[in-house]
Amino acid sequence: QVQLVESGGGLVQAGGSLRLSCAASGSLSAIHSMGWYRQAPGKQRDFVATITTGGTTNYADSAKGRFTISRDNAEKKVYLQMNSLKPEDTAVYYCKLVTWTPREYWGQGTQVTVSS
Repeated sequence: QVQLVESGGGLVQAGGSLRLSCAASGSLSAIHSMGWYRQAPGKQRDFVATITTGGTTNYADSAKGRFTISRDNAEKKVYLQMNSLKPEDTAVYYCKLVTWTPREYWGQGTQVTVSS
């Protein structure tokens, strides 16, 4: 059984930083990419950033210049460094893993709250 466990969320003031982590465990076929999505109350889940095994990154416009995604392939971990946080970044952040099969897996989410 595959599990994704996120950590690093919390409460931060506007302009502050947080670093999210996601660790994958279980029986996994070859990983294609890992990434982050977020869902604010009453809104749909939105793409934030992804990174492939080869290191190719992709960011939502809202994340460009402020967030940085990175990964540790050997440890099956992905990180999201979030700087210059804004109140509109408040959401539950979810980790997503996609294999080459393809199959996708989601974490349980971690809450990020940015106060003004």
